[in-house]
Amino acid sequence: MGLMNRRWLIFGVCSANFFFSQLYRTTNAVISPYLVRDLSLDSEGLGLLAAAFFYSFALAQVPILLCIDKIGPRRIMTFLGVLGVAGAVIFALAREPHMAVLGRLTMGIGMSCAFIGSLKLLSVWFSPVVFATVSGFLTSVGTLGNIVSTSPLAAMAETLGWRESMLLMSTVHALVVIGLWIIVRDKPEDWKEEFYSSSSIGNVFLLLKTKDFWLISLATFFRYGTFASLQALWAGPLLIMVLKLSPMMAGNVILAMSIGTIAGFPLWGILSDNIFRTRRGLIVIGIFSMALVMFTLAYLKEGTHPIILGFIFFLLGLFTASGQLMYAQVKELFPPEMAGAAMTGINFFNMLGPAFFLQFLGIAMSTFYPGASLGEAAFRMAIFICVFCLLVAGFLCLMTKETVQGK
Repeated sequence: MGLMNRRWLIFGVCSANFFFSQLYRTTNAVISPYLVRDLSLDSEGLGLLAAAFFYSFALAQVPILLCIDKIGPRRIMTFLGVLGVAGAVIFALAREPHMAVLGRLTMGIGMSCAFIGSLKLLSVWFSPVVFATVSGFLTSVGTLGNIVSTSPLAAMAETLGWRESMLLMSTVHALVVIGLWIIVRDKPEDWKEEFYSSSSIGNVFLLLKTKDFWLISLATFFRYGTFASLQALWAGPLLIMVLKLSPMMAGNVILAMSIGTIAGFPLWGILSDNIFRTRRGLIVIGIFSMALVMFTLAYLKEGTHPIILGFIFFLLGLFTASGQLMYAQVKELFPPEMAGAAMTGINFFNMLGPAFFLQFLGIAMSTFYPGASLGEAAFRMAIFICVFCLLVAGFLCLMTKETVQGK
């Protein structure tokens, strides 16, 4: 198999695996009525079920950080992919809340290397000059999973049942995992640089001693944490209970957010690699723009036209996609043999953010507005918290180094 063919086959199978990572993490939003009915869940139980995936995903980044540059992504991604399939099956067959949580926890662990492993492979198989662009396309393809988890999944669950839908998705995912093992190779045969890390523990210490690693990690914690908590859960109650949209219309508005991210990932990559030749500058612009758009959500009123809402949510997705450049930035701060560890390190904070904000915002709303925790005033407070955190993220990024060659 030629180098070019192998390169794009690896890109394709990695994109498909990441598709299921994105799909699994956001399925609960549209099947929540069935979960409440079949598992006897309340709002607190739903929140825990949504956060479980992110908690286990984030914690799994620690062993991945230690192992990915030593073992290589092919074996790790395949083994964890099997766990992801198993978790989806456990979740689909769960009859009790604790089994559903176990399924979600297993799914989170199983998909914990889908993105970072893919980035590690792309950093080896593609030129650094196009890394941000290619990784942007990878994320766009993967983010189609977020789209499938909205209206299409709702229609599938209504037709087949939510359990049968999850089992069908896990079957297709199993075929993708088999493809990972057959197609993926950790490096080209003519790869000149040392692939394996000589000291994984040493890499961790080097990461922890690097100021920019902490600045980027904290920034992505706030950026993706606020965005994903909105996308995975809180946008639904905001649109349905406060702005009085129908569930289907709310699903379409949330869909616009995913479309924005799909459009934004390759756009920011191309702007960074080919036009402006900057990582930091575009990240900062994207985060501050996201904060501005998020601020408008606090003052939306019932009766706002769905097209206006869709445009606002599209912009949220478009601007948050600039955060994808953080992976390119942190990768370029360290030598090639540390690429996997560096990107895994910030991915820990990236996935810990949604787990934290999913629960923290709910606790804050119920604490300060106990009689109307899902009312307009409670959501306005939650949005202000998110805006403040995004501003902090933007200023943290301003203090980082530019990493594009020639800067």
